[in-house]
Amino acid sequence: MITVIGSANMDLVVGTENFPDQGETVLGNVFDTVPGGKGANQAIAAARLGSETHMAACVGNDMFGTSILNNLEQNKVGVTGVRVVEGASGIANILLSEGDNRIIVVPGANSSLMPSYIDEIEELIKRSKLVMLQLEIPIPTVIYALAKCQALNIPVMLNPAPASGFELDMMPSIKYLTPNETECEQIFGMDMVSALEKYPNRLIITLGSDGARFFDGEKHVIVESFKTNVVDTTGAGDTFNGALAHGIVTGMELEQAVRFANAAASLSVEKFGAQGGMPSFEEVEARLEERR
Repeated sequence: MITVIGSANMDLVVGTENFPDQGETVLGNVFDTVPGGKGANQAIAAARLGSETHMAACVGNDMFGTSILNNLEQNKVGVTGVRVVEGASGIANILLSEGDNRIIVVPGANSSLMPSYIDEIEELIKRSKLVMLQLEIPIPTVIYALAKCQALNIPVMLNPAPASGFELDMMPSIKYLTPNETECEQIFGMDMVSALEKYPNRLIITLGSDGARFFDGEKHVIVESFKTNVVDTTGAGDTFNGALAHGIVTGMELEQAVRFANAAASLSVEKFGAQGGMPSFEEVEARLEERR
């Protein structure tokens, strides 16, 4: 079982031919509201692949909060750990153009996920094979959750996004850290190779179209990406993390789990929306089979 402690948002998505410059107004060609948030995205990615997945989060008592809850349930994510609080749900304003994105996140109810709530979901944590965390909730809550999981001997996968919230003191409590290359350099202040060698089999760096890599204690392992037709890159990293978690809890070796996650991420970018392209287990297996 996987428990995701993290953000749950409503994404307000706008597509345009060109990103506007400072002070410029441009016409858009797409607008949609789709559930998102890195926590909810990663939970749904894991659940779609077949893992029993539970979410711990806060949503507002507004129409977005209702939609977020309904969407989690429809995707077979357990919501006993989701609390409805007074006020607005978190939102992300996502601007899309030519396969790239720019995102502004307004935390809303996610700011209400306080450290004390981690004690309330202790039984959920105890039942977990893996807990997933990101940095879109209050950092004191992340630190407290890491300490709780360490005390209960529950491994944690942390996706350090946004990286500005990461603290090096977190590393002893983290089993798997999954930054991209930019986040890695920002976090550790050293080149990627040195960082990987400092944290063998714990630091998995995503490299976009170049795949992902880690250091196994003896050699650097580079896991290639898959060819794909990019429609929308939003949520690709979350799909990778959810799929990696699924691979780990189902007993895959780390290299196999990373390859599985790369395949899932390559499928996710072929459809619109952070969650729209998140694949099923069968779809990922089919993509893997294409390379065998």
